Amino acid sequence: MITHTMLVSFADPIPDDELDQFLSDIDAALQETGVVRTSSAQRHLPVPGEDAIPAFIATAVLQFGVETEDDLATLFAAPGAGDVIHTWQSRRPYRVAWVNHEA
Repeated sequence: MITHTMLVSFADPIPDDELDQFLSDIDAALQETGVVRTSSAQRHLPVPGEDAIPAFIATAVLQFGVETEDDLATLFAAPGAGDVIHTWQSRRPYRVAWVNHEA
């Protein structure tokens, strides 16, 4: 099993309902590929004082599990993902860091 972990950090605070919709939109686009075996989307749990730390602090973490490297390539080529990314980037700019790793 290979896990694609995404750390998403919005430039400005995002209302809970919009974050929920963003997470749902990304999940739906990747699920449509048919290769996703597991998925999870969680909000960051802030720690007091973390804003003073010079680090990339994510708004949310998403994880998608696939079986093979070919499945991972399919995930990255998800037809609807580009539309979701461009739509949300225009509404609420964000940065993403990711890592692909074995579970």
